[in-house]
Amino acid sequence: MYTQSRRAVFAIALAASALAVGVPANAQGKPTPGGVLTASLFPEPPSLNPALQQVLGTQMVASKIYESLIVYSKKLEPTPGLARSWTVSPDRLTYTFNLQQGVKWHDGKPFTSADVLFTYKEILANSPRTRGLMENVAELRAPDTGTVVFRLKSPYSAFLYAFDIGGGAILPKHLFEGTELATNPRNNAPVGTGPFKFAKWERGSHVELVRNTEYWRPGLPYLDGITYRVIPDAASRRLALEQGTVMQVAPTEIEPFDIGRLAKNANLKSTQEGGEYWAPMIWIEMNNSLAPFNDRRFRQAMMYALDRKFMVEKIFFGQGLVSTGPIHHKTRFYSPDVQRYAPDLKKAVALLDEMGLKADAKGVRATVSYIPLPYGEVHRRMAEYLKLSLAKVGIVVNIESTDVGTWVKRVGAGDYQMAGNGVFQYGDPAIGVARTYLGTNIRKGLMFSNTAQYRNEDVDKLFQQAAQAPDAERSALYAAIQRKVVEDVPVLWIMDQLGSTFLHKRANDAITTGLGVAGSYSEAWLSK
Repeated sequence: MYTQSRRAVFAIALAASALAVGVPANAQGKPTPGGVLTASLFPEPPSLNPALQQVLGTQMVASKIYESLIVYSKKLEPTPGLARSWTVSPDRLTYTFNLQQGVKWHDGKPFTSADVLFTYKEILANSPRTRGLMENVAELRAPDTGTVVFRLKSPYSAFLYAFDIGGGAILPKHLFEGTELATNPRNNAPVGTGPFKFAKWERGSHVELVRNTEYWRPGLPYLDGITYRVIPDAASRRLALEQGTVMQVAPTEIEPFDIGRLAKNANLKSTQEGGEYWAPMIWIEMNNSLAPFNDRRFRQAMMYALDRKFMVEKIFFGQGLVSTGPIHHKTRFYSPDVQRYAPDLKKAVALLDEMGLKADAKGVRATVSYIPLPYGEVHRRMAEYLKLSLAKVGIVVNIESTDVGTWVKRVGAGDYQMAGNGVFQYGDPAIGVARTYLGTNIRKGLMFSNTAQYRNEDVDKLFQQAAQAPDAERSALYAAIQRKVVEDVPVLWIMDQLGSTFLHKRANDAITTGLGVAGSYSEAWLSK
């Protein structure tokens, strides 16, 4: 017997499988085969293997080539990918995946359960994204070539949300077995099962993909190919979109202050849909192990000193919602029932006074350093606003600009006081939220772990309970987590991002899943 929620998920999977070969429901007219979609790509990814690289550039390209067992809808429903259906045992420990039939790798070799076992046991078990998941797998086996069975050590309610392309792309066993993953030539000339085949990568110029004529979904894809053009400069990306040199620019590739101009262009259209699985958040990280950040009154004072609504509307030009806590508005189990930090300089000053941080002759109570998120002009503007706002309550901010590599190294190692950061939520709080706040996940040198070095044993226990509880019990647990964490303010939450993807008006059905620009684009087509 399935639990009610699992029966519902299974029914969704079967329904989605039945529709998989049909015409997209939201198409702007009848799909027309042919044509090449051009898209910008920045920054240029270091690799096209998502098992090695988690950057968006890698996932944008690799998601057209590789596939995972499950795909997620805009409503965060698990739907079939390389798994056509699945069942869950009554004790919620055994997940049996029935694989699609007749799937071939781009080199003509058959896709089987052996590829899934190899990928998870030999590759993903050592991946930062999937290592934690695999540590809870007691047994992984394949009864036959079309079936894969995961047996867990303990229930994990987020299990069906851990199969996105970034954390679960299936690699070909026959091309990776017995090789050194980091140096395998197929990392940059990938062979997958997806709707598009790798054709060419000219570094610094473009990545070219072509139609997979033997794709397992009959009649798809519609496009002849996709070409990603590497355009490092934001103004040049905007100009390329306006002139039609590219037909797509991803949310992270457009400066927010260009949104209004692009929105007025009659040849373009935009959507804020498609990022539901990622649900990116922008926040200011604080090193909770250092004074004065180790006193939550100091952290609360900074929250009161910031006008986050102003930041969202004027700095990020409305590309999101003011964050209320650790869970994004669009993520499962979000709760608004938390302490709120409306701008209040008097409360901020009172908290600093209570700490004993009195102003000196120059009005200075504390001096801190801040490393902006090194991804564009908007984050430099945010740093300047932070400096001006905190100065009003006697906190002097020294801005330390770095490149991406230095930012990753310093924040990951805890070598910072404050730093800009942005993270994905991956469809379920047990996957994308808990990692930031679990005391057990303080790992020096590992980015996107608990780099704030926040510790609260009660929160740790609640996260563990919520990860294992049935869905019917999880809402109350995550509501309690949000209340406790928001009181502690381990980070300064700024914005739940709802970034805009811009497309040429001829491009249809590109953004069809909760993975947005990291979807497969198997149903994308160009009108005449």
